Amino acid sequence: MNLKEWAIANGVHPHTAYRWFREGTLPVPAERVGPRTILVNIEANSSPSVTGGVGLYARVSSHDQESDLERQVARLSEWAAKAGHRVVRIESEIASGMNGGRVKAKRLLADPDVTAVVVERKDRLGRMNVELVEAALSATGRRLVVLEDGEVEDDLVRDMIEILTSFCARLYGRRSAKNRAKKALQAAAGDG
Repeated sequence: MNLKEWAIANGVHPHTAYRWFREGTLPVPAERVGPRTILVNIEANSSPSVTGGVGLYARVSSHDQESDLERQVARLSEWAAKAGHRVVRIESEIASGMNGGRVKAKRLLADPDVTAVVVERKDRLGRMNVELVEAALSATGRRLVVLEDGEVEDDLVRDMIEILTSFCARLYGRRSAKNRAKKALQAAAGDG
């Protein structure tokens, strides 16, 4: 299959896949077969003795973080390539970590070929109850791999603003909800 088809099938932007190919971090073997064609060998890492592989998951909370989303996927792919893991699925999405309404995360977790779910930090999979997801994966002989411990303070603040904005929108209407939420956080932190 060509590189663009592989990228689309794995939820990666074709430009990102081409950059990974140039940098040598593409998680599957590929070779240039003409001036404009790159073929991905998806069968290279799959033999009858190899079943399943890792699924990479990246998430950010808002659209202004799209560049970080691509960096997360690149770091996860680079880790998988260096560790010699076979990547069977890559999912990335822009969604809140506070609820379960994440279609791509559900799709990754439901894929029986994914034997290990790899995330950069636990909070990328979800803000709460990640231990339950870990237990469910473990019960089916799968596991969660977290590359870095800890959380990013900015993401927690952003999630708090989302929650407060939702509450303020119900009280004051959508127009002033975000400003009121930020003021509430500033007051709570003693900054305002």
